[in-house]
Amino acid sequence: MIAHRYILDTNILLFDPQSLFHYPGAEVILTLEVIEEIDTFKHDPNERGRSSRTVAQLIDELRGRGSVGAGVPLDNGGSLRILCRVPPSEDSAEIFRGRRESRVGNSILNAAAFLHRTDPGIPVTIVTKNINLRVRADVFAIEARDDHPERRRDTDMLRGWQTLEVDGTLIDILKTGRSVQIPDLDTAPNEYAFLRDQANAKHAQACRVDADGHTLWPLVETTQVVCGIRSLNIEQTFTLDALLNPNVPLVTLAGKAGTGKTLLAMAAGLHQVFAENRYLRLIVFRPTIAVSRDLGYLPGDLGEKMRPWMQPVYDALDLIRSQDRLCPSRTLPNDVMECEEISVEPLTYIRGRSIPNQFIIIDEAQNLTPLEVKTVITRVGSGSKVVLTGDPQQIDNPYVDARTNGLTCLVDRFRDSPLSAHITLVKGERSALAETAANLL
Repeated sequence: MIAHRYILDTNILLFDPQSLFHYPGAEVILTLEVIEEIDTFKHDPNERGRSSRTVAQLIDELRGRGSVGAGVPLDNGGSLRILCRVPPSEDSAEIFRGRRESRVGNSILNAAAFLHRTDPGIPVTIVTKNINLRVRADVFAIEARDDHPERRRDTDMLRGWQTLEVDGTLIDILKTGRSVQIPDLDTAPNEYAFLRDQANAKHAQACRVDADGHTLWPLVETTQVVCGIRSLNIEQTFTLDALLNPNVPLVTLAGKAGTGKTLLAMAAGLHQVFAENRYLRLIVFRPTIAVSRDLGYLPGDLGEKMRPWMQPVYDALDLIRSQDRLCPSRTLPNDVMECEEISVEPLTYIRGRSIPNQFIIIDEAQNLTPLEVKTVITRVGSGSKVVLTGDPQQIDNPYVDARTNGLTCLVDRFRDSPLSAHITLVKGERSALAETAANLL
């Protein structure tokens, strides 16, 4: 007996082909127009094309269980059915007629209305990332929502650090370099804490949580300078500690513009490449997603074409170089901008690679889907460290949002892993104007 019907939009399947199996015990329905639209993406040389081909392969395999037009059983107790074109109801026929730009959306609305009309005893829900389609469904009194097979926590909930009021004797112990245990501490491995004396707020200590989630170790070098860059607030202190910790191969940094995510990651990477010889190279990847209207094809070779996309990385590198020159003992060579140890590349060509013994930065990771982040992380070879930075509130990819983007998903999934550390930076340090704009605009 079918308990519920879900009609999936194209964008749901392109975001995650496995969404076909997210509804146990229910009937999953795809309209023929959705199948046709998915087919138009199969030649795309990106993750969307891969998802299109994966969906086609999954459905083709299910054809071995019977006719998908009549419905085939799924392993989760549900079923999948592809619904051919159905005539619109009298109420919606005039609304749908002639609206070619909404062909797929109209087919989904029409299918939902048809199923509700012919079998009103079974609830029907449209699942789509298209907000306007959800609004249009509401006009016809049809339930519509986004796909949330699991409710992920965002980077505002998972900051990776907290401030605690404790007894002053604990802080005295930490200042001697010893660790302390707080049994009822609700933290994950490699999280951070700023302990303040209950009786004296100026008596404080920054700490890192051990792998057991209860033992706190003091951060001794809170004023460390890396390539001329030093931390300007407590969150940046936590960030530098995580970036310089060789036992944490995965670091995720989230925060609004101007909090220092990319700058600190690059400074820490350069320091460990040139000063400590811990890694062979610093490699920076960036997705090529435009903030505004795309400029189209650009002239020149690959480096010249990518220069506008990668300019923020070069800006950070130039600032680090200028700060490093002011230090009594310099870390970076004079020709750092042309060094072979530094590589800035588009994320497009990372599939199939294996990257060992390198410090890897994935900038603007909030624009990646969870599948793209999986592709990136699985490229990391032995001895490498990978850092993902991004602002989940500034997303230019229409297929993800603040909770479903790859960066947020990675933070949520790796929260309890001793291999990762996460810090959400709050205070902007770029300039007073940039901080004010980030808060007011």
